[in-house]
Amino acid sequence: MQPVDIDDHTADYWARQIRIGAFIAAGVTLLGSIRVAVFWPAQARWFMLPLLVATVVQAAALVLPWRRYVCSARTRRWLVLWWVAELPVVWLFGVIDHEGPMAYLPCVALVLVTAAELYGPRVVVGLGAASTAGYLVLLPLRTEVNVFAMAFFTAIMASVAAVCAVNAQSRRRLDARRRSSERRTELLLEASSDAVFAIDVHNTVRYASSSVRSILGLAPGELTGPMLGELIHPDEIPGAEAWLHALFAAPAGHTSRTEVRMRAADGSWVYLDVIGTNRVDDPDLRSAVISLRDIGTRRALEEQLTRQAFTDSLTGLPNRALFRDRLEQAVAHRRGTDVAVLLLDLDDFKLVNDDLGHNLGDELLVALAARLRREMRPGDTLARLGGDEFAVLLEDIDEASAVGLAERLLRAGREPIRLGSREVTCSLSIGIARGDRPGQQLLRDADLAMYAAKRAGRNAYALFDPSMSRSVLEEAQQRVDMERGLAENQFLVLYQPVVDMHTQQLTGVEALVRWQHPERGLLGPYQFIANAEKNGLIVPLGRWVLRQACAQLARWRRETPAAADLKMNVNLSARQFQYEGLVDDVAAALADAGIPAGSLTLEITESMLMEDVGAAIETLGALRRLGVRLAIDDFGTGYSSLNYLKQLPVDIIKIDRTFVEQVDTDADDVALVDAVVGLGQALRLQTVAEGIETDGQWEMLRRIGCDQGQGYLFGRPGDPASVSAMLARQTAVAAVR
Repeated sequence: MQPVDIDDHTADYWARQIRIGAFIAAGVTLLGSIRVAVFWPAQARWFMLPLLVATVVQAAALVLPWRRYVCSARTRRWLVLWWVAELPVVWLFGVIDHEGPMAYLPCVALVLVTAAELYGPRVVVGLGAASTAGYLVLLPLRTEVNVFAMAFFTAIMASVAAVCAVNAQSRRRLDARRRSSERRTELLLEASSDAVFAIDVHNTVRYASSSVRSILGLAPGELTGPMLGELIHPDEIPGAEAWLHALFAAPAGHTSRTEVRMRAADGSWVYLDVIGTNRVDDPDLRSAVISLRDIGTRRALEEQLTRQAFTDSLTGLPNRALFRDRLEQAVAHRRGTDVAVLLLDLDDFKLVNDDLGHNLGDELLVALAARLRREMRPGDTLARLGGDEFAVLLEDIDEASAVGLAERLLRAGREPIRLGSREVTCSLSIGIARGDRPGQQLLRDADLAMYAAKRAGRNAYALFDPSMSRSVLEEAQQRVDMERGLAENQFLVLYQPVVDMHTQQLTGVEALVRWQHPERGLLGPYQFIANAEKNGLIVPLGRWVLRQACAQLARWRRETPAAADLKMNVNLSARQFQYEGLVDDVAAALADAGIPAGSLTLEITESMLMEDVGAAIETLGALRRLGVRLAIDDFGTGYSSLNYLKQLPVDIIKIDRTFVEQVDTDADDVALVDAVVGLGQALRLQTVAEGIETDGQWEMLRRIGCDQGQGYLFGRPGDPASVSAMLARQTAVAAVR
């Protein structure tokens, strides 16, 4: 039994098979009529008349609208009688014609084959059984056959019927599988947020997925045919038609995109994102596949964002997008005059946020924006680009006037601003770029000039100079070289001895990084550390040095007993010290190397500690809890250190080399070093003198009471083998004693 409703594909299939069957039946019946007319006796030729009538009727069936008829389940059920009626006609012909039994077999086979194309195995088996029974009756009437022959022909008939039944069953299974696949596809499309259409070259909708209900509120059947043009917004019909025309003209498989408004069932207009793919060359489709997605919510949000897109919500100033638009317009429409861009950055704004909180930081930006706006000419554009960065666009202005505005802005920025109960004083760094260059280049040049002003000490302005670009390029190239150097292990660690001042016995080493540059040779730290600090590579570089140093100390301790108490000193940069993962890095390096934490000394400069004493104490405390030792490097070169020294959880003070150079000849240096050593003893801190190069310096420092020292007098920075040699000599001397 067929389902009540069938799809277009199945209806086309039924109509095609019925016409094929009608054509075959008409042809076979016509051949039978000809045989009757030629070979039958005269008295029996009247049989030709009904055969001719059957031929005409079956030929006429070719032009009937079967596609519409077979949509009815009742028609499909009763249509099987056509095949049933063929059997007695063929049987009668077989009885009357002397060669009828020979014609019976192929004719019945055609009946079974054509029936198997449309009906199930039960119908085919029934027709096969009737055909076989008729043949069993026909054979004895027309021929003298034995039992074996009858069994043989009966088996042939049964086999034909069985094969046709199997084919019918296979076709039913394939049809069921196809319908299941189509049903799954339809369910997926129905659940999709997109609606899918198939539109032919005549702009007729050939297919619409059921998900169109959720987008337009229309049933798929309401969209078939040429109704699509009636649904598109009148203003957009020409554009939509041009888009479809271009899509159909494009190569097969080409995909294009557009947006249209379509009328929903309630009369409202729905904004749709339309994606079309040309599948006209596909014989199964012959259409363009159109996907529609409702973007009404997105469009509403876009309109809202567009209203807010060009204004900074905090200060009310134009934002970066509007500033760039006005800059491009000013550059495009300048009338023989230069355009100038000033880029302003608030110095140390991060400290304001950290100390006062983000709310007061926002108040500072609002107050500063109002103050800067008062300095502008009526036609100037002041914008906030983001964060603490502002920009000024000046048209029809000379260099002197631009510089004059920058000076006024600097003065305005330095005036105290009251935030709550506190007065805050801040400063600006300003970069100025002027000329007839493209807007984007002017903005970039102003940015370079602003950073030049920051490098020059901040609270200043700088005019762009082409050399600034070269400087930036050089810094960028060195960053690339350093990244490659880290990846290719171009860096190496040298070790400088630290000795006991009384015995000159090796007590520790300081790890010092060098860069074996493939083109420039061996580079000292002064040639790359500062740039690494700027670009952030100092963090991975410092981590690598730390791990190398710890691993080397572990090797020395495994190789010789003389290294059992050897200490390793590693320097920390300012950026490393501020890095949140520092404590984890140190713990991982110690664990991987397998050395006790107390054998590692981390050196931090005095200036780093004084930048933020509270944060420094917290970080030092976390490191101290690991068990490592801490040293203040270059002691005496900073400021206000003595006020905080007792608060800092450090173990060692390293006296800077500038106080050691003339300690054996300058009484003031002697007094200063003596005071530092005395302070260290009072606070129970070890003291280490750096840069010792002469016996006189060593003798004086030893007399003052300095605990340890390092410098060229005891050994230059060297590779691990040089330290191993020193340890071996100490072991040999100790053995002699």
